Amino acid sequence: MVILGIDPGLAIVGYGVIEYKGNRYRVLDYGVIRTDSSTLFPERLKIIYDELTRLIDRYNPEDFAIEELFFNKNVKTAIQVGQARGVEILSAINRGLQVYEYTPLQIKQSVAGYGRADKRQVQEMVKLLLNLKEIPKPDDAADALAVAICHSSCLNFKDMFKMK
Repeated sequence: MVILGIDPGLAIVGYGVIEYKGNRYRVLDYGVIRTDSSTLFPERLKIIYDELTRLIDRYNPEDFAIEELFFNKNVKTAIQVGQARGVEILSAINRGLQVYEYTPLQIKQSVAGYGRADKRQVQEMVKLLLNLKEIPKPDDAADALAVAICHSSCLNFKDMFKMK
């Protein structure tokens, strides 16, 4: 199964594409989509949509997993990131993908085994679980890979409890 994990954002959208088969992971790609703050807001949304659509078309993931937003003190930023997240979800829906959403607590719990793990602990576990030589950079890409790992763990958990 190919999973596209997303760390939502406006200036930086993290993405991680993994293949999950037989409790094993293989990293297909990871990175970030950047938009410049000097670009008009609607154009930034279009850039994100177009780039995510390109990634979906290239890797043909079976599932799309995205982190839920947590409250941000800056209301204007929170609204803009929420709009960007909507565009990110739309790119998946328009390509026929099922969208799965996970809280930061769920992601940390599934990757690091502790829902209050700090960023460094999660990044180290991403490196370990994906058998990488170093922590993926930038942080947004590592976070997106963590979202994809979380989704694979949830799928595995659901399979354990299926009725025979």
